[in-house]
Amino acid sequence: QLQACGGGLVQAGGSLRLPCVASGRTFSTYSVGWFRQAPGKEREFVAAISWTGSSTRTADSVKGRFTISRDNAKNTVFLQMNSLKPEDTAVYYCAARQYENIVAMTRIRMHYWGTGTLVTVSS
Repeated sequence: QLQACGGGLVQAGGSLRLPCVASGRTFSTYSVGWFRQAPGKEREFVAAISWTGSSTRTADSVKGRFTISRDNAKNTVFLQMNSLKPEDTAVYYCAARQYENIVAMTRIRMHYWGTGTLVTVSS
């Protein structure tokens, strides 16, 4: 089970940190991705981290602004979002798949999804 939280209202240029907390004893074997869905748009990939934490990948639209990390001891993956823009407004979801190659990670490949958290960036 996954739960994303930490969303809220922030001004453009601001920062937010979204935790994704997992339950279970095998979290360290799951690659985790963050996805987002804006109103009227499809859910899109944002960032991913391998189960070991040694590899990460970010979408071009957030590269240099968003960072993904994980703390397996706390069963948590974090999405640090800096220099937020109004176009970052969306519901953010975390998802997981065991031993997934993050290069191949897409939303249709994910096995477990968390509840979403709304991020609103005002201009």
